Amino acid sequence: MLGPDDPSPVIVTNPGGSSPFLLLGDHAGRLTPQRLGDLGLPPEAWLRHIAWDIGVAGVGERLAAALDAPFIRQAYSRLVIDCNRVPGAADSSPEISDGHAIPGNAGLSETDLAARRDEIYAPYQDRISQALDERKRLGRRTLLVSLHSFTPVFQGFVRPWRFGVLHRGDSDLSRRVLSSLREAFGEAAGDNQPYSMDQIDNTIPLHADARGLDYLELEMRQDLIAEPAGQDEVATIVAGLLRQAL
Repeated sequence: MLGPDDPSPVIVTNPGGSSPFLLLGDHAGRLTPQRLGDLGLPPEAWLRHIAWDIGVAGVGERLAAALDAPFIRQAYSRLVIDCNRVPGAADSSPEISDGHAIPGNAGLSETDLAARRDEIYAPYQDRISQALDERKRLGRRTLLVSLHSFTPVFQGFVRPWRFGVLHRGDSDLSRRVLSSLREAFGEAAGDNQPYSMDQIDNTIPLHADARGLDYLELEMRQDLIAEPAGQDEVATIVAGLLRQAL
């Protein structure tokens, strides 16, 4: 599916970073393969949360520099294939997202879905596995930090949270970061808000569970990080929280 002029699905910043944190960005990109064009969507759709996690790439790059941490992110849009969904899930390549039809995803064949999985999803998850294998070989401690962002208003509901920590009650890192966020922002720091970590999530369970790693899945409100100044501010806050959590 990917042609010779299509970018790699995986972008890695600071691969040799010495930090115990390994930063991940499942939805940080919004590219589509040339073969798929714009999936039948107008240009403005690609600026919205349905296409990507707004601001995550910028925050992740800043955190990578501040913490000396590797940052592995997906280059392609979640509308092509969602790397935080188990392949084959109904919303892995959604036909509808937040009420918007995705014409280029209508009636995909098993061959179509397999190409997206093999050429976009798999290289991303494999690169994370390779990084974890290498860190283990070097005897480095690893804490997974999956970065996401959420829209301030969803289906008419104004979300009151600035940040959210998604977890299953099994993460010391999540507990410590949530406690610090609550001290700083009170109820604007959501405990399993605006989403909860459940069977839908894929990347953290895929890698953390098999290796016994602690993790943080951090949600950031998109209006706070849509612009570079906000990304600077939030990255400074999050870097401080992660250092404290160590």
